Amino acid sequence: MLRGVKSNLVTVIVLAVLALGCSAAEGEPVSESSGESEPTATASPKPEREPYTIAFGGDVHFEGVLRTRLDANPRTALGSIAKVLSRADLAMVNLETAVTTGGTPAPGKQYTFRAPATAFTALKAAGVDVASMANNHGMDYMDSGLQDTLAAIKRTKYPIVGIGKNAAEAYRPWRTTVNGNRVAIIGATQVLDAEFISAWTATSSKGGLASAKEEGRLLQAVRQARKNSDTVIVHLHWGTELQKCPNEAQRSLAPKLVEAGADVVVGGHAHILLGAGYLGKSYVSYGLGNFVFYNWGPDTGQTGVLTLTINGRRVLKDQWTPARINGGIPVQVTGSAGRQATANWRALRGCTGLTAKPA
Repeated sequence: MLRGVKSNLVTVIVLAVLALGCSAAEGEPVSESSGESEPTATASPKPEREPYTIAFGGDVHFEGVLRTRLDANPRTALGSIAKVLSRADLAMVNLETAVTTGGTPAPGKQYTFRAPATAFTALKAAGVDVASMANNHGMDYMDSGLQDTLAAIKRTKYPIVGIGKNAAEAYRPWRTTVNGNRVAIIGATQVLDAEFISAWTATSSKGGLASAKEEGRLLQAVRQARKNSDTVIVHLHWGTELQKCPNEAQRSLAPKLVEAGADVVVGGHAHILLGAGYLGKSYVSYGLGNFVFYNWGPDTGQTGVLTLTINGRRVLKDQWTPARINGGIPVQVTGSAGRQATANWRALRGCTGLTAKPA
C-alpha cells in the first residue's frame, strides 16, 4: 500500500517538474522558492511636460528701514508683493548683500551691504525659491564675510547661485523639476569694482563669485547645463547704473549665452527698469531694477515682477506686474495707473534690439 502511494507521488512530482520545465523553456521566468512566475518590470512612460511659471524680482537688500522690518518679523519683511511671487511655480530675486553680522567692509567701497541669515527666512516666507548672490555686493565684507555667507547657506539649506567655496560651486546651477520640466538656473555677475575683480572671483582653489567677466567659464557652465535640462536660465548682474538702454557688454554677452543654450537671460543692477523681449527664440530681460531697496526715487522706485510661462525651451508668455517701492518694499500698482506702468515697461524694449514675439 505504501509502495503504491510513494510510486504515485513520484509520478506526480515528475509530471510537475516536466510541466515547469516546459514553461521555462517557453521564456516564462520561474521562481525557485515558490514555483510562480515573477512579474516582468515595464518601463513607466516619461511624464509629459506641462507649462510652468517663474517670477523674477530685482535687487534685494536689508539695509536701513528694511533692516528694521527684517528684525521685527522676517516672515513679513517683503510685504504684500509676496502674494505675487507665491502665485508662480518658482520665484527668484537677486540678493545684493553679504550674509554676515561681522567681517570687515571692503576697503574704499562707498556702499557696503550686509544682513543676518534671517534674510533667507524672509525670502522663503515670501515665496522666493532661489536667489543669486553673484553681484557687486555679494562679498562686501570680504573673505570673512564670504565664509559667514557660505556657512549660513549650508546651515539654512536655502538655494543660492553664483557664489561658492570654489569656481565649481559658484558656477553650478540650481536644479529643480516642475511640471515635468527639468530647470537649471545659473547666476553670474558682469559688474565688479576693478580693484576687487581678482579677490572676489571664484577660482578652482578659492571661494568667491561666479564672474561673467570669465566669459568662457560662464558659457561652459551654460553648455553643460543644456545637456540635461529642459529649461536653462541665466541670472546676471549687469548693466550701467541709471542707463535705460543695455550697454555694449550686455548686448555682446546675451547672444553668446543664447547660442550656448540659455533659454532665459534675466538680471539687473542699473537701479532702474530696462527693456525685455525675445532674442531669437530665447527671452532676455536687461534690467529688473530695484525691488526691496532703501532707495526709491521717481525712476529708481519703479519696479515690478516679471512672470514667464515656460514649457521646455519655449517661453510662451511674459507678464509684468507693476509695482512702486514705498518704505523700501514693492507695492503693486493697479487700475489705470497699473496699465500705464505696464505700457511704459513694454516701451522700454525699443532700444534693446529685442522683439515682442519669438523669431
